[in-house]
Amino acid sequence: MEERPSEPPLQAGELARRTGVSKDTLRFYEREGLLPRPERLPNNYRVYPAGTVEHVLWLRRVLAAGFTVEELSRILAERNRGGVPCRKVRELGAAKLAEMDERLRELQAARDSLVSLLEDWDRRLAEAAPGERAGLLESFRGQPGTGVAKRKVERR
Repeated sequence: MEERPSEPPLQAGELARRTGVSKDTLRFYEREGLLPRPERLPNNYRVYPAGTVEHVLWLRRVLAAGFTVEELSRILAERNRGGVPCRKVRELGAAKLAEMDERLRELQAARDSLVSLLEDWDRRLAEAAPGERAGLLESFRGQPGTGVAKRKVERR
């Protein structure tokens, strides 16, 4: 993390505001080794170098890509020890992509099931007299699982 000498250090609240995370999140990042421990003012307020803004924004991008805090913490610890975790990062990225592809397949299957279900419901509603129940929710009885709910149970 590069300190910019022309910019004053930031208190936790200002850093949180500039990065869109809470002060609790900053403390969590510190505990997990994603952020170095900040300096303390005499009043015990935490202050961060101005370059910490970019570092926190970078952390958010890495986490948004699917890396976990634990994975990132291990990678940064290895790098800080002088290691070169690039191949591990690549492997993790490939695994994240494979997981996303699987979730997309599951979502597409759930969508296809819902399209079929809505077609069945439209038919039931068209056949039902006004004020008569069409049994939409009952159509789930005796059916194999549909979509995402079934897959969540299967993954456990």
